[in-house]
Amino acid sequence: MRLVRRLYDWVLHWADTPYGAPALFLLAFVESSIFPVPPDVLLITLSIALPRRAWFYALLCSVGSVLGGMLGYLLGWGFWSLLDDFFFSYVPGFTPELFARVQELYASHDFWVVFTAGFTPIPYKVITIAAGVFLINFPVFVLASAIGRSARFFLVAGLIRRFGPEIRAFVDRYFNLLSIVFMVLLIGGFLVVKYAF
Repeated sequence: MRLVRRLYDWVLHWADTPYGAPALFLLAFVESSIFPVPPDVLLITLSIALPRRAWFYALLCSVGSVLGGMLGYLLGWGFWSLLDDFFFSYVPGFTPELFARVQELYASHDFWVVFTAGFTPIPYKVITIAAGVFLINFPVFVLASAIGRSARFFLVAGLIRRFGPEIRAFVDRYFNLLSIVFMVLLIGGFLVVKYAF
């Protein structure tokens, strides 16, 4: 936890430099495949410092994150193609049949799995790499990533623009809960439309 806190503080220090915007882009990019600190923390800090640039920061964060997700997909695809025999031979319980079942679940719900991970606190990097492992349709992966990540980052920027600096503590404290509630409402809305009409 101490290491994560140090990384968190290191991320925030970029807001006090002229390199805040490029740092935000790079953070969003690497967080989508390997880095543990979400870009929201720097997005919030930069947006509070310059609220009129909040939409620009959200766009920068979204583009960086989607491009980083593509890298995660490539990593999953590349590493899996090198290690699949090892997994099937040496990892207990990891069988071709199990892999086929998980792949089938991904194949039938690919858009929603990626979208949900892109918007909610589910670690997006896990989904990007798994998408490459399971060879999810790449255009669907990119579309779901773009919508999910953009919705998340533009929501944060919108809250900052609307409510100002006082919203920061609220967003920091309740972002996970808010994103889950939003997802439940969104899925509920789709179900109502599907079954009511």
